[in-house]
Amino acid sequence: MVKAHSDNRPAGLAYLVGRLDHILNKRLRDCVAPAGLTVPQYTALSVFRAHGSLSNAQLAVRIMTTPQSANEMVKAMESKGWIERSPDPAHGRIIQIQLTEEGQTILLECDPKVREVEMLMFPDTSEEERALLLAQLKGAVRALSVEGL
Repeated sequence: MVKAHSDNRPAGLAYLVGRLDHILNKRLRDCVAPAGLTVPQYTALSVFRAHGSLSNAQLAVRIMTTPQSANEMVKAMESKGWIERSPDPAHGRIIQIQLTEEGQTILLECDPKVREVEMLMFPDTSEEERALLLAQLKGAVRALSVEGL
């Protein structure tokens, strides 16, 4: 039998991760919105920076959304000049998407603000502890995901 928390508030890891996700999403929204970005767009642009050229289907997997939602986001980001699409030379039907200089610039504008939010979460954590936490979180995502990271 599991004892309830003394003040009857939920205290499980999944609950706390969910709360963190909610609060973090709001903080990130507040820091990327002045640049005209949404949090999913910032995430997508970051994925392109990290992985280079991707198809819409690959992007959808990386940002954990449907291909239809990713496609709508891609259209919006392309209209703002943050990404560009081009045919995959190896597969005629696949369109590759990559970051533009404008996309890189908008990321560089938002990155320090996002880093500030990350630092607020764990103000007394060393770089080594942050690296360990990052590895543990990546492991948790891989363990619960069919596709992995």
